[in-house]
Amino acid sequence: MSTKPTEAGSVKEGSYIMIDGEPCKVVEVEKSKTGKHGSAKVRIVGIGVFDNVKRTLIVPADAQVEVPIIEKFVAQVVARVGDSWQLMDLRNYSTFEVSQDQMEEEVKGRIEPGGVEVEVWDIAGRRKIIRVR
Repeated sequence: MSTKPTEAGSVKEGSYIMIDGEPCKVVEVEKSKTGKHGSAKVRIVGIGVFDNVKRTLIVPADAQVEVPIIEKFVAQVVARVGDSWQLMDLRNYSTFEVSQDQMEEEVKGRIEPGGVEVEVWDIAGRRKIIRVR
C-alpha cells in the first residue's frame, strides 16, 4: 500500500487521507479540546476520491493516520474500449485502461482518442483521470 503515516492533529482541509481503506479528500477538520481525563479528539470528514462517498474519522489528535501517496503523471488518450479509455503513460510509454466512472465529471465530455493529453492520479494502485491538459 502506498501510504505514509502522519499525526491526525496535523491533517488540514484540502489534503488527502485514507478513511476505511479508501483515499479521501479532507473537506472538514474539527478539533475538540482536551478533556479532564484524556487527549484532544479530531473529527475528519472526507469525500472518497473514487466513489464520492462522505466518510468520517474520529481519532485522538496524537493518533497515526494513513495519508495516500498520490503519483501524478501525464498520459495520452489512445482509444475508447467499450466503457473505458485506453491511455499511454508518457513517462514509459506503457498502456493501461481507465473506466468511464474513474474520471472527473468535467473531463467526460472533453476526452477523445488521438493526441489528447490528460493528467492521471495513481493512488494506491488505482488510477483516475483528473483533467484534460
